[in-house]
Amino acid sequence: MEPRILERADHPISRRDIDPNVLKVLYRLINAGHIAYLVGGSVRDLMLARHPKDFDIGTSAHPQQVRDLFRNSRLIGRRFRLVHVFFGAQNIEVATFRRRSEEVDAKDPMIRLDNTFGTPEEDAFRRDFTVNALFYDPESFQVIDYPGGVEDLRAGLIRTIGEPELRMREDPVRMMRAVRFAAKLGFEIELETRAAIERHRNDLVKSSVPRLVEETYRTLGQPASDRAAFLMEKLGLLEPLLPFLSEHLKRNCENLNEAPTIHNLNALGRALEAGLTADRGLILAAIVLDFYRSYRTESRIDAFDLLRELRARGFARGDTERMRLLLEAFASMVTPSRRTRRLVRRPYFEAAHKLFEMSAPTYGIEIDGLAKFLADPSSFLAHGQSTADQPRGPRRRRRRRGGRRHRRFHTNGKTHPSDQGEPTKVEASSPIDRAEEPPT
Repeated sequence: MEPRILERADHPISRRDIDPNVLKVLYRLINAGHIAYLVGGSVRDLMLARHPKDFDIGTSAHPQQVRDLFRNSRLIGRRFRLVHVFFGAQNIEVATFRRRSEEVDAKDPMIRLDNTFGTPEEDAFRRDFTVNALFYDPESFQVIDYPGGVEDLRAGLIRTIGEPELRMREDPVRMMRAVRFAAKLGFEIELETRAAIERHRNDLVKSSVPRLVEETYRTLGQPASDRAAFLMEKLGLLEPLLPFLSEHLKRNCENLNEAPTIHNLNALGRALEAGLTADRGLILAAIVLDFYRSYRTESRIDAFDLLRELRARGFARGDTERMRLLLEAFASMVTPSRRTRRLVRRPYFEAAHKLFEMSAPTYGIEIDGLAKFLADPSSFLAHGQSTADQPRGPRRRRRRRGGRRHRRFHTNGKTHPSDQGEPTKVEASSPIDRAEEPPT
């Protein structure tokens, strides 16, 4: 099949927009006698006059040949063998052109091996979406389009290459990628592609857990995270992925666009676009904040352990623990007390304060009140605290038999030791078990 070729005058890509280290890798491969193109999302973004976050390279050189050309490289991957070329902290991904490696099984077409090398044309047609299958040749300055990605870029469409049903069954994570690209680019998902996602949404559970977790962070941790969450719920992807969140959205809001969760993710997206670097704990906290607040305030008979649910779905303990600290800090900032002042000394205070600043307007909470409270010690009385709640001098902490105290949390209405050493009733509806905070 002959590709559509866009000459230099017909597209906006210039070598000035390509990272110099990427050009070094491209030209070394070309000078060694190999075909080497800029491929995938970087070409798509350059065609849309966007600045790519990463630049990927496709080449006819096999992984070991690439490794031999670059001392500053290493081979990675099993399912998909490729090379990372390092320039300090920067790494550039170099992948050999591939073709489909297995005969399609109608009962189970999922791809498990993907290391059969091929031509640029075969590589283009094994990719997921037409807009991600464009090549840029740095030698001729041409854009090479095999599947019709240029037209879909102009039309603003996310369309699978080939039969949508088969492509989603081959790799169910593509359903989430379709949502991510549609949200990121402001595109629509083509009708047949959308229908295939809705039909096969439950196949998500067949994908590897680490890939699902990674794609969740990438989809809901981007500047267009609110639109991504909206599309995931509308297409039915949240239900197999985060069923408690999907149920919360269905139960609490008839108009999904006005759901507090969507507003919180919109605030996260604006902050990311403004330059915020959000860790995974902060992204998780923004995703589940409204669910957490609702669960704490509602009279629920059943107990729900949010940390256990997330960990069972592959989210790392470190990320969920940080999320827990941020959510509890948010609750403390809403109704400031002496504990709120102690948060300033915690290593996670900056992230917790950012979460509060982003999400407080969703609930009509004044941001300035917290700042005044933290700046003025006398504001304890101003916020309705009794004189007994005012700061006292240093207290001697009693040592307990058995070593260091541990804070326990139960969702069944039992008690746990408070910071003052007195039993305190715990709300039966809280979804988070209060593990001990890490030492500062």
